[in-house]
Amino acid sequence: MESLVEQVETLGLTEKVVETNGMKMRIVECGTGKPVIFCHGFPGLWYSWRHQLEAVARAGYRAIAVDQRGYGRSERSLDVASYDANMAMADMIGLLDAIKEKEAIFVGHDFGAQQVCNLAVRFPERVAGVVIMSCPYDFDLAGRGGRGRNSSSTDVAMEWAGGMRPTEAFAMAAEKHFLHLHYLQAIGPAERELEPRAGEFLRRLFWALSSGGEYKSYVDHPSENSGYLDVLAPAPALPWAWMSEADMDYFITETAAANEGEVFVGGFNSYRAADRNWELGEEWADANIEVPALFVSGADDIVLKMIAPDALDIMKSRVPDLRGIHLIPNAGHFVQMEQPEEMNKALIPFFHSVEWR
Repeated sequence: MESLVEQVETLGLTEKVVETNGMKMRIVECGTGKPVIFCHGFPGLWYSWRHQLEAVARAGYRAIAVDQRGYGRSERSLDVASYDANMAMADMIGLLDAIKEKEAIFVGHDFGAQQVCNLAVRFPERVAGVVIMSCPYDFDLAGRGGRGRNSSSTDVAMEWAGGMRPTEAFAMAAEKHFLHLHYLQAIGPAERELEPRAGEFLRRLFWALSSGGEYKSYVDHPSENSGYLDVLAPAPALPWAWMSEADMDYFITETAAANEGEVFVGGFNSYRAADRNWELGEEWADANIEVPALFVSGADDIVLKMIAPDALDIMKSRVPDLRGIHLIPNAGHFVQMEQPEEMNKALIPFFHSVEWR
Protein backbone atom coordinates (compact mmCIF):
# COMPACT_ATOMS: atom_id res chain seq x y z
CA MET A 1 0.00 0.00 0.00
CA GLU A 2 1.17 3.55 -0.70
CA SER A 3 2.15 5.68 2.26
CA LEU A 4 -0.02 8.64 3.24
CA VAL A 5 2.31 11.08 1.51
CA GLU A 6 2.44 8.97 -1.67
CA GLN A 7 -1.32 8.55 -1.67
CA VAL A 8 -1.94 12.30 -1.38
CA GLU A 9 0.69 13.16 -3.98
CA THR A 10 -0.75 10.60 -6.40
CA LEU A 11 -4.11 12.33 -6.19
CA GLY A 12 -2.57 15.78 -6.66
CA LEU A 13 -3.72 16.95 -3.25
CA THR A 14 -2.23 18.90 -0.36
CA GLU A 15 -2.41 17.69 3.24
CA LYS A 16 -2.45 20.13 6.17
CA VAL A 17 -3.09 20.11 9.89
CA VAL A 18 -5.12 23.08 11.14
CA GLU A 19 -6.07 24.25 14.61
CA THR A 20 -9.82 24.51 15.05
CA ASN A 21 -12.02 24.66 18.13
CA GLY A 22 -9.14 23.63 20.39
CA MET A 23 -8.13 20.57 18.37
CA LYS A 24 -5.85 19.59 15.52
CA MET A 25 -7.72 18.57 12.38
CA ARG A 26 -6.28 17.03 9.25
CA ILE A 27 -7.57 18.50 6.01
CA VAL A 28 -6.75 17.52 2.44
CA GLU A 29 -7.40 20.07 -0.27
CA CYS A 30 -7.12 20.77 -3.96
CA GLY A 31 -7.62 23.85 -6.11
CA THR A 32 -8.27 27.53 -5.53
CA GLY A 33 -11.38 29.66 -5.45
CA LYS A 34 -14.42 29.66 -3.19
CA PRO A 35 -14.25 26.86 -0.61
CA VAL A 36 -16.29 23.69 -0.69
CA ILE A 37 -15.89 21.68 2.51
CA PHE A 38 -16.67 17.94 2.54
CA CYS A 39 -17.77 16.38 5.85
CA HIS A 40 -17.85 12.58 6.08
CA GLY A 41 -19.82 10.35 8.41
CA PHE A 42 -19.26 6.89 9.88
CA PRO A 43 -17.30 5.05 8.75
CA GLY A 44 -15.30 7.56 6.81
CA LEU A 45 -12.24 9.74 6.35
CA TRP A 46 -11.25 12.62 4.10
CA TYR A 47 -10.51 9.79 1.67
CA SER A 48 -14.25 9.16 1.29
CA TRP A 49 -14.20 12.20 -1.04
CA ARG A 50 -11.17 11.20 -3.13
CA HIS A 51 -13.26 11.13 -6.31
CA GLN A 52 -14.73 14.58 -5.72
CA LEU A 53 -11.74 16.74 -4.76
CA GLU A 54 -9.96 17.08 -8.08
CA ALA A 55 -13.22 17.28 -10.05
CA VAL A 56 -14.48 20.10 -7.86
CA ALA A 57 -11.11 21.85 -8.05
CA ARG A 58 -11.20 21.66 -11.85
CA ALA A 59 -14.63 23.29 -11.71
CA GLY A 60 -13.05 26.33 -10.05
CA TYR A 61 -13.31 25.73 -6.33
CA ARG A 62 -11.07 25.15 -3.34
CA ALA A 63 -12.11 21.62 -2.42
CA ILE A 64 -11.39 20.66 1.19
CA ALA A 65 -12.06 17.30 2.83
CA VAL A 66 -11.59 16.77 6.55
CA ASP A 67 -10.86 13.96 8.91
CA GLN A 68 -13.62 14.69 11.40
CA ARG A 69 -12.97 14.89 15.12
CA GLY A 70 -12.30 11.35 16.33
CA TYR A 71 -11.28 9.98 12.92
CA GLY A 72 -8.06 9.39 11.02
CA ARG A 73 -5.24 11.77 11.87
CA SER A 74 -7.43 14.35 13.59
CA GLU A 75 -7.50 14.43 17.39
CA ARG A 76 -9.57 11.78 19.12
CA SER A 77 -11.23 12.68 22.39
CA LEU A 78 -12.90 9.98 24.49
CA ASP A 79 -15.39 12.47 25.95
CA VAL A 80 -18.86 11.83 24.52
CA ALA A 81 -19.84 15.46 25.11
CA SER A 82 -17.14 16.62 22.70
CA TYR A 83 -19.05 14.99 19.82
CA ASP A 84 -22.36 16.80 20.22
CA ALA A 85 -23.87 19.07 17.57
CA ASN A 86 -22.46 22.23 19.11
CA MET A 87 -18.91 20.89 18.95
CA ALA A 88 -19.37 19.56 15.42
CA MET A 89 -20.51 22.99 14.27
CA ALA A 90 -17.72 24.76 16.13
CA ASP A 91 -15.17 22.52 14.40
CA MET A 92 -16.34 23.79 11.00
CA ILE A 93 -16.65 27.44 12.04
CA GLY A 94 -13.14 27.18 13.45
CA LEU A 95 -11.96 25.63 10.19
CA LEU A 96 -13.40 28.54 8.21
CA ASP A 97 -11.57 30.94 10.50
CA ALA A 98 -8.34 28.94 10.20
CA ILE A 99 -8.41 29.10 6.40
CA LYS A 100 -9.50 32.76 6.54
CA GLU A 101 -12.80 32.28 4.72
CA LYS A 102 -16.09 33.94 5.62
CA GLU A 103 -18.31 31.25 4.14
CA ALA A 104 -18.26 27.95 2.30
CA ILE A 105 -20.50 25.46 0.59
CA PHE A 106 -20.72 22.49 2.94
CA VAL A 107 -21.26 18.93 1.71
CA GLY A 108 -22.20 16.47 4.44
CA HIS A 109 -22.81 12.72 4.37
CA ASP A 110 -24.35 10.62 7.17
CA PHE A 111 -23.33 12.29 10.46
CA GLY A 112 -21.82 14.96 8.23
CA ALA A 113 -25.35 15.64 6.88
CA GLN A 114 -26.55 16.32 10.41
CA GLN A 115 -23.56 18.59 10.90
CA VAL A 116 -24.05 20.70 7.78
CA CYS A 117 -27.82 20.99 8.29
CA ASN A 118 -27.21 22.35 11.76
CA LEU A 119 -24.67 24.80 10.34
CA ALA A 120 -27.14 25.98 7.70
CA VAL A 121 -29.81 26.64 10.32
CA ARG A 122 -27.69 28.16 13.09
CA PHE A 123 -24.88 29.86 11.16
CA PRO A 124 -26.43 30.77 7.78
CA GLU A 125 -24.03 33.71 7.42
CA ARG A 126 -21.15 31.21 7.16
CA VAL A 127 -22.94 28.82 4.77
CA ALA A 128 -23.22 29.81 1.09
CA GLY A 129 -25.00 26.56 0.27
CA VAL A 130 -25.42 23.05 1.61
CA VAL A 131 -25.48 19.56 0.11
CA ILE A 132 -27.29 17.04 2.30
CA MET A 133 -26.41 13.42 1.62
CA SER A 134 -28.24 10.23 2.62
CA CYS A 135 -29.98 11.64 5.71
CA PRO A 136 -32.71 14.20 4.93
CA TYR A 137 -32.91 17.41 6.93
CA ASP A 138 -33.69 16.83 10.61
CA PHE A 139 -32.81 13.17 10.42
CA ASP A 140 -30.20 13.60 13.11
CA LEU A 141 -31.09 10.65 15.36
CA ALA A 142 -33.45 13.00 17.18
CA GLY A 143 -36.48 11.29 15.71
CA ARG A 144 -38.44 14.43 14.84
CA GLY A 145 -38.39 13.55 11.17
CA GLY A 146 -38.56 17.16 10.05
CA ARG A 147 -41.95 17.71 11.68
CA GLY A 148 -40.63 19.97 14.42
CA ARG A 149 -40.87 19.94 18.18
CA ASN A 150 -44.46 18.68 18.29
CA SER A 151 -43.80 15.49 16.34
CA SER A 152 -45.04 12.21 17.78
CA SER A 153 -44.24 8.55 17.35
CA THR A 154 -47.47 8.16 15.36
CA ASP A 155 -46.81 10.75 12.68
CA VAL A 156 -43.06 10.19 12.29
CA ALA A 157 -43.51 6.47 11.46
CA MET A 158 -39.83 5.56 11.25
CA GLU A 159 -38.15 2.19 11.71
CA TRP A 160 -37.91 3.11 15.37
CA ALA A 161 -40.38 5.31 17.24
CA GLY A 162 -40.04 9.05 16.73
CA GLY A 163 -41.13 11.95 18.87
CA MET A 164 -39.31 10.76 21.99
CA ARG A 165 -35.85 10.72 23.55
CA PRO A 166 -33.69 8.84 21.05
CA THR A 167 -32.23 6.25 23.40
CA GLU A 168 -35.72 5.33 24.57
CA ALA A 169 -36.79 4.81 20.96
CA PHE A 170 -33.68 2.75 20.20
CA ALA A 171 -34.31 0.54 23.25
CA MET A 172 -37.90 -0.10 22.17
CA ALA A 173 -36.75 -1.21 18.72
CA ALA A 174 -34.03 -3.36 20.26
CA GLU A 175 -36.67 -5.38 22.10
CA LYS A 176 -37.64 -6.78 18.68
CA HIS A 177 -34.24 -7.19 17.01
CA PHE A 178 -30.64 -6.03 16.98
CA LEU A 179 -30.27 -2.31 16.32
CA HIS A 180 -26.82 -0.75 16.04
CA LEU A 181 -28.18 2.56 17.35
CA HIS A 182 -28.94 0.81 20.64
CA TYR A 183 -25.92 -1.48 20.73
CA LEU A 184 -23.46 1.41 20.41
CA GLN A 185 -24.88 3.42 23.32
CA ALA A 186 -22.92 1.59 26.01
CA ILE A 187 -19.21 2.36 26.24
CA GLY A 188 -17.16 -0.82 26.22
CA PRO A 189 -18.95 -3.70 24.46
CA ALA A 190 -18.53 -2.35 20.94
CA GLU A 191 -14.92 -1.34 21.57
CA ARG A 192 -14.06 -4.82 22.91
CA GLU A 193 -15.77 -6.53 20.00
CA LEU A 194 -14.70 -4.36 17.10
CA GLU A 195 -11.30 -2.83 17.79
CA PRO A 196 -9.42 -6.16 17.62
CA ARG A 197 -11.21 -6.91 14.33
CA ALA A 198 -11.25 -3.41 12.89
CA GLY A 199 -10.37 -4.48 9.37
CA GLU A 200 -13.03 -7.17 9.22
CA PHE A 201 -15.62 -4.78 10.64
CA LEU A 202 -14.88 -2.08 8.09
CA ARG A 203 -14.93 -4.51 5.19
CA ARG A 204 -18.26 -5.98 6.30
CA LEU A 205 -19.83 -2.60 7.06
CA PHE A 206 -18.75 -0.90 3.83
CA TRP A 207 -20.10 -3.83 1.83
CA ALA A 208 -23.33 -4.24 3.79
CA LEU A 209 -24.22 -0.57 3.34
CA SER A 210 -23.43 -0.56 -0.38
CA SER A 211 -25.91 -1.27 -3.17
CA GLY A 212 -24.69 -4.87 -3.29
CA GLY A 213 -25.02 -5.51 0.44
CA GLU A 214 -27.79 -6.72 2.71
CA TYR A 215 -27.58 -4.47 5.74
CA LYS A 216 -31.29 -4.89 6.51
CA SER A 217 -30.65 -8.49 7.58
CA TYR A 218 -29.92 -7.09 11.06
CA VAL A 219 -33.65 -7.49 11.77
CA ASP A 220 -33.15 -11.27 11.69
CA HIS A 221 -30.94 -11.15 14.79
CA PRO A 222 -31.96 -10.64 18.42
CA SER A 223 -30.32 -7.97 20.55
CA GLU A 224 -29.45 -10.39 23.32
CA ASN A 225 -26.01 -11.95 22.88
CA SER A 226 -25.54 -10.36 19.44
CA GLY A 227 -22.62 -8.17 18.51
CA TYR A 228 -22.32 -5.97 15.45
CA LEU A 229 -20.24 -8.53 13.54
CA ASP A 230 -22.89 -11.18 14.20
CA VAL A 231 -25.40 -9.26 12.06
CA LEU A 232 -23.05 -8.31 9.21
CA ALA A 233 -22.43 -10.96 6.58
CA PRO A 234 -18.82 -11.50 5.42
CA ALA A 235 -17.88 -9.23 2.55
CA PRO A 236 -16.84 -10.63 -0.83
CA ALA A 237 -13.17 -10.57 -1.68
CA LEU A 238 -11.71 -7.29 -2.89
CA PRO A 239 -11.52 -5.57 -5.29
CA TRP A 240 -15.12 -4.46 -5.64
CA ALA A 241 -16.33 -2.31 -8.51
CA TRP A 242 -16.01 0.80 -6.30
CA MET A 243 -13.32 -0.16 -3.78
CA SER A 244 -9.81 -1.48 -4.43
CA GLU A 245 -7.66 -3.38 -1.97
CA ALA A 246 -5.46 -0.28 -1.62
CA ASP A 247 -8.53 1.86 -0.87
CA MET A 248 -9.68 -0.50 1.86
CA ASP A 249 -6.17 -0.81 3.30
CA TYR A 250 -6.05 2.98 3.55
CA PHE A 251 -9.35 3.15 5.45
CA ILE A 252 -8.25 0.38 7.80
CA THR A 253 -4.76 1.76 8.46
CA GLU A 254 -5.91 5.33 9.05
CA THR A 255 -8.85 4.29 11.21
CA ALA A 256 -6.82 1.91 13.37
CA ALA A 257 -3.96 4.39 13.93
CA ALA A 258 -5.20 5.10 17.44
CA ASN A 259 -4.87 4.19 21.09
CA GLU A 260 -7.05 1.57 22.75
CA GLY A 261 -10.62 2.79 23.01
CA GLU A 262 -10.14 5.39 20.28
CA VAL A 263 -10.25 3.40 17.04
CA PHE A 264 -13.92 4.09 16.30
CA VAL A 265 -14.49 6.80 18.87
CA GLY A 266 -15.62 9.44 16.36
CA GLY A 267 -18.48 7.30 15.11
CA PHE A 268 -19.43 5.59 18.34
CA ASN A 269 -19.56 8.82 20.33
CA SER A 270 -21.64 10.48 17.64
CA TYR A 271 -24.27 7.80 18.25
CA ARG A 272 -23.89 8.29 21.98
CA ALA A 273 -24.56 12.02 21.65
CA ALA A 274 -28.08 11.36 20.32
CA ASP A 275 -29.93 12.38 23.49
CA ARG A 276 -27.74 15.45 23.93
CA ASN A 277 -28.44 16.51 20.35
CA TRP A 278 -32.16 15.95 20.90
CA GLU A 279 -31.97 18.44 23.74
CA LEU A 280 -29.81 20.93 21.83
CA GLY A 281 -32.10 20.71 18.82
CA GLU A 282 -35.27 21.59 20.72
CA GLU A 283 -34.75 25.34 20.26
CA TRP A 284 -34.25 24.91 16.51
CA ALA A 285 -36.70 22.10 15.82
CA ASP A 286 -39.10 24.31 13.86
CA ALA A 287 -36.42 26.21 11.92
CA ASN A 288 -36.12 25.83 8.17
CA ILE A 289 -32.95 25.71 6.10
CA GLU A 290 -33.05 28.95 4.14
CA VAL A 291 -29.75 28.74 2.22
CA PRO A 292 -29.54 27.07 -1.22
CA ALA A 293 -29.60 23.31 -0.78
CA LEU A 294 -29.31 20.03 -2.66
CA PHE A 295 -30.11 16.48 -1.57
CA VAL A 296 -28.16 13.52 -2.96
CA SER A 297 -28.41 9.85 -2.04
CA GLY A 298 -27.89 6.46 -3.49
CA ALA A 299 -31.24 5.11 -4.63
CA ASP A 300 -30.49 1.93 -2.66
CA ASP A 301 -29.36 3.68 0.53
CA ILE A 302 -30.62 1.74 3.56
CA VAL A 303 -31.25 5.03 5.38
CA LEU A 304 -34.08 5.84 2.98
CA LYS A 305 -35.67 2.50 3.88
CA MET A 306 -35.41 3.03 7.65
CA ILE A 307 -36.94 6.49 7.90
CA ALA A 308 -40.50 7.71 7.30
CA PRO A 309 -41.71 7.12 3.72
CA ASP A 310 -42.61 10.80 3.34
CA ALA A 311 -39.26 12.09 4.66
CA LEU A 312 -38.25 13.62 1.33
CA ASP A 313 -41.58 15.40 0.98
CA ILE A 314 -41.24 16.74 4.50
CA MET A 315 -37.75 17.97 3.65
CA LYS A 316 -39.10 19.85 0.63
CA SER A 317 -41.42 21.80 2.93
CA ARG A 318 -38.62 22.60 5.37
CA VAL A 319 -35.99 23.61 2.81
CA PRO A 320 -37.57 26.36 0.66
CA ASP A 321 -34.53 26.73 -1.63
CA LEU A 322 -34.05 23.03 -2.25
CA ARG A 323 -32.68 22.96 -5.79
CA GLY A 324 -32.88 19.27 -6.46
CA ILE A 325 -33.21 15.74 -5.12
CA HIS A 326 -30.89 13.25 -6.79
CA LEU A 327 -31.41 9.54 -6.06
CA ILE A 328 -28.57 7.96 -7.97
CA PRO A 329 -29.17 4.41 -9.27
CA ASN A 330 -26.87 1.51 -8.43
CA ALA A 331 -25.58 3.17 -5.28
CA GLY A 332 -26.17 2.53 -1.62
CA HIS A 333 -24.98 4.54 1.35
CA PHE A 334 -21.60 5.49 -0.15
CA VAL A 335 -22.86 7.13 -3.33
CA GLN A 336 -19.80 9.40 -3.59
CA MET A 337 -17.61 6.31 -3.93
CA GLU A 338 -20.03 3.90 -5.61
CA GLN A 339 -21.07 6.29 -8.41
CA PRO A 340 -18.55 9.15 -8.33
CA GLU A 341 -19.16 10.46 -11.85
CA GLU A 342 -22.90 10.74 -11.30
CA MET A 343 -22.25 12.29 -7.91
CA ASN A 344 -20.01 14.95 -9.43
CA LYS A 345 -22.56 15.65 -12.15
CA ALA A 346 -25.07 16.43 -9.41
CA LEU A 347 -22.71 18.53 -7.30
CA ILE A 348 -20.99 20.88 -9.73
CA PRO A 349 -24.05 22.49 -11.38
CA PHE A 350 -25.42 23.16 -7.90
CA PHE A 351 -22.14 24.79 -6.85
CA HIS A 352 -22.29 27.01 -9.94
CA SER A 353 -25.85 28.05 -9.06
CA VAL A 354 -24.90 29.41 -5.63
CA GLU A 355 -24.60 33.18 -5.30
CA TRP A 356 -21.79 34.04 -2.91
CA ARG A 357 -22.07 36.98 -0.57
